[in-house]
Amino acid sequence: MLLTKPHKSVILKRLAFVIFCIAIGWYLKGKMTPSMGMSGFGAGTPYVLMQEVTLEDTAKADTHIGHVEAINSVNIQPKVSGTLEAVHFEEGSFVKEGDVLFTIEPEIFEATLNLRKAELERAKASLTEAERNYNRQIKLSKQNIASKATFDTAESTYLQAKANVAQAESNLSLAQINYDYTFVKAPINGYIGKALATRGNSVVASTNTLARIVQLNPVRVAFTLTDKEFIAFKNSAQKQPDMKARITLPDGTVLVKDFNAGFVDNEVSTSTATVSIYGDFENDAENLIPGSYVQIALILKPEMNIVIPQASLAQDENGFYTYVITDDGVAEERRLMMGDVVGDKQIVKMGLKAGERVVIKGIQKLSSGTKVKAALVIPATEL
Repeated sequence: MLLTKPHKSVILKRLAFVIFCIAIGWYLKGKMTPSMGMSGFGAGTPYVLMQEVTLEDTAKADTHIGHVEAINSVNIQPKVSGTLEAVHFEEGSFVKEGDVLFTIEPEIFEATLNLRKAELERAKASLTEAERNYNRQIKLSKQNIASKATFDTAESTYLQAKANVAQAESNLSLAQINYDYTFVKAPINGYIGKALATRGNSVVASTNTLARIVQLNPVRVAFTLTDKEFIAFKNSAQKQPDMKARITLPDGTVLVKDFNAGFVDNEVSTSTATVSIYGDFENDAENLIPGSYVQIALILKPEMNIVIPQASLAQDENGFYTYVITDDGVAEERRLMMGDVVGDKQIVKMGLKAGERVVIKGIQKLSSGTKVKAALVIPATEL
């Protein structure tokens, strides 16, 4: 089989195609790669992320699982039967004690109230007449004019009239109470949930639940201690009443609050050999949500230390170091004396001060004295 050389024109076409592909590649690369000038950071200037050094309580303490509970919570139930005429709240909103939440047919109970008022007025009129007749019979009896039977009848009528007034007053009070119950009011401050009955539905007294209100501030955290831990807790609480509690939320947020022992259960559980502890906490930020689970540790004596993220650390043959970014945007190397590891953070015993800013990303680009462009990262737990 004979092999012939490609024609010169074919070679030129192939070469032109290759050059065209290379040109297109370079063109696309230029379009898809942002230039340093356009990024705003300046050519050759490293871009890093930094975070502020904080002073935190790192005292060691046993951690327990706690359950957040509402100190006060109420199921709203009607005290009179009837048809719901109105719902006066927004679901999920905060309501105050005394706010009207529902209205249940007040017209019917108002009519009954007016009837009881009329009955009371009639009873009072009868009492006035009976009292006058009774006083008249007293005078006639003293003059030996009226008979004993007539006097006794007048006295009995007077006493019955007084009883009728008392009964009418009681009936009026009951009618007033029932009328007031047609306006269902919030018994506590708190957040109200979903309306479980809406306008037009019939409700039965003390049967239907119309809504639920839960108090969020203050709240209670319940947790358990073993019988041995409880003895130590009791002794410590007597020596140091101003105990602190470190509470870790499900998202990792750490709260340090004054521990106010609401109460301690009155016996040890025979099945678990534990004692339930209930601590009450102020919850102004409302980040302790009833029904959720948290980690709680009781701290007898705070230990404040400098802590930094572990991502800000580097190590060489001389030990650990990090870079601090000055106010002028210059990286400054700091040699560190390390402490213990606390979660995802590192305790630093020497080398840093609270408020300084350490590099947490881009540390490998730096050397001491490097001019940088830096952005400050605020941890989610501080937002």
